[in-house]
Amino acid sequence: MGQRHCGMMLFLMLFCWCVTASCEELARAEADQGSCLRQFDYGDALGRAILFFEGQRSGKLPTGQRVKWRGDSALLDGRPEKVNLVGGYYDAGDNVKFGWPMAFTVTLLSWTATEYQREISATNQLRYLRSAIKWGTDFLLRAHASPTTLYTQVGDGNSDHQCWERPEDMDTARTLFKITSSSPGTEVAAEAAAALSAASIVFKSVDSNYSTLLLSKSKSLFELADNYRGSYQGSCPFYCSYSGYQDELLWASVWLYKASGDNNYLNYVLSNQGWSQAVSEFSWDNKFAGAQVLLAEEFHGGKKGLAKFNNDAVSFVCSLMPGSSSAQIKMTPGGLLYTRDSSNLQYATSASMVLLIHSKTLSEGHVDGVQCGSAHFSASQIREFAKSQVDYILGKNPMNMSYMVGWGSKYPRQLHHRGASIPSIHVHPAKVGCHDGLNTYYSSTSPNPNMHAGAIAGGPDSNDRFSDLRSDYSHSEPATYMNAAFVGAVAALVSRTQ
Repeated sequence: MGQRHCGMMLFLMLFCWCVTASCEELARAEADQGSCLRQFDYGDALGRAILFFEGQRSGKLPTGQRVKWRGDSALLDGRPEKVNLVGGYYDAGDNVKFGWPMAFTVTLLSWTATEYQREISATNQLRYLRSAIKWGTDFLLRAHASPTTLYTQVGDGNSDHQCWERPEDMDTARTLFKITSSSPGTEVAAEAAAALSAASIVFKSVDSNYSTLLLSKSKSLFELADNYRGSYQGSCPFYCSYSGYQDELLWASVWLYKASGDNNYLNYVLSNQGWSQAVSEFSWDNKFAGAQVLLAEEFHGGKKGLAKFNNDAVSFVCSLMPGSSSAQIKMTPGGLLYTRDSSNLQYATSASMVLLIHSKTLSEGHVDGVQCGSAHFSASQIREFAKSQVDYILGKNPMNMSYMVGWGSKYPRQLHHRGASIPSIHVHPAKVGCHDGLNTYYSSTSPNPNMHAGAIAGGPDSNDRFSDLRSDYSHSEPATYMNAAFVGAVAALVSRTQ
């Protein structure tokens, strides 16, 4: 919508209302003008969201590192057990490497790269996205140290969370956690399998040897997950399994089918379709919706026996769409999906990503939308609703605030993030210890000295309010899987010819 049209629209609205409208309605009209005039550059937002991952890197940084305030860190990870666990990602604002959410992050990024390759190529971001994926897959390959071993965590979450240190200064214990055939963790092994198989599709046309290696290790991880079943609780209380492991097994088998074309994986899905549940969230813990949307695409492509998954995908859409008789997720007054208070934007971004992919499937399959009781939603309506969530995050909200760091003029300045909140080691080379960091930088009311560009904060509360306090980690902390889901959502909105 052009600015001239918006201006004329606002003038007519104000003219018609001037006699009877309240001051509140006039103020709302002025706010609508700001929303109408706001045109987002989704390609720019995509690039920034991908850049975020360079600020989360652990290990020896590459020569092409663009986030200059970071330095090398955790170069001895894995040494106590004589395994190389250097690299990978710090998952959020701390200095622990949690393998389960890291693998989910890689799966989401890989899904995006396969789903929107042309759109991402149009923004010249595909090489950066592939680099972000490979930084994660390289670590997962090293973590799968033997056919029956997967290292799942580096660092002790409890001791780490008692400190406020840059990764470059980190001196907390780098405790190792792993799963084996005698100490299983199906969720994390299956998610790692999903990540490597999805990534194998990404690299198939650019590095066939690497793609083959990823697929081979993915099959090995799936066997570990499926043959030695047991729920993963090794990263509790930070990442506990609430949904069980059946969602991850379905999710991984779907990705293995897509990557390999081996019908044994599709038969696995068909023989276990009773596991599939109607859900209202897609997250690092619950993968059902992702698997259902992938299988709905196969269903609309003519694959037989997948009707249950398509129906469950419809249920997911209906649980989110405003106006649906079966809507389960509340909305904030400003129009944001609100699943729960802790880092709510992780759920809004992942829901948006899945809704946009499913709307694409419906459009390309010439399917007349979905029916939710008495309400019908077309593919374009589903897409527009998901787009509204992305726009909310970028600033179209009651606070006129972007929840992406560095985007616009009003964004979170006190991100709950150790590395961003302490001066860069290149500027302040003297060590900042655990308690010095807490007393001097964590407690500071000043903005972070390092802009973690592209980071998505946890987001506002249920009334669209955001206090921008470093101590308020539920709302001000970023996470890799939150950004990964946003990458997937915003990529869908980029023009192929940008």
